[in-house]
Amino acid sequence: MADTQYTCLSTPRLVLRRFRESDFSAFCRYRSDPRVARYQDWTDFSEEDGVRFLAEQAKLHPDVEGAWFQMAIECGETGELVGDCALKAIDGQPGQVEIGFTLASEHQGKGYGTESVSRLLDYVFGELGKHRVTAVTDARNAPAARLLERVGMRREGHFLQNIWFKGSWGDEYLYALLEQEWSELRSSSKP
Repeated sequence: MADTQYTCLSTPRLVLRRFRESDFSAFCRYRSDPRVARYQDWTDFSEEDGVRFLAEQAKLHPDVEGAWFQMAIECGETGELVGDCALKAIDGQPGQVEIGFTLASEHQGKGYGTESVSRLLDYVFGELGKHRVTAVTDARNAPAARLLERVGMRREGHFLQNIWFKGSWGDEYLYALLEQEWSELRSSSKP
């Protein structure tokens, strides 16, 4: 069921919030970076793509079946847009969501991905009350796989040449996490 009350989620360093028009330039810049797009389903990201994206996202809420809801990841200290993360409620499976994330190349390796995905998982399992979360990544994207494992997700599958991706067959990893596993991870990490 759509979370029409969503405004933002916070971590010690980050704010996960709705996109704003003021994000346009930074968003288009990192989305059009070939290093960022390498493992994503887009190749080029134009200003027209950015306009369309912001217009579509303005109409959405988290937890709408079949729709990706993107959250801007903002550095709390500077207000700078560092990337985005997303969730998509699975059609016909109300207890399940898929998640994803994208970070601007200059903000990778600083722990922002781990921090934002952990907060996203808290939200999905807590406020949204979901049972299971999945994530899919290109098998060559070692940093994304490490991040998913770092937050406690387990690799459930390695799909061999299952996707035609940017001109060749590619492999993907499927990661998953249950609410009970997340709850146990969170309990064990508290002092």
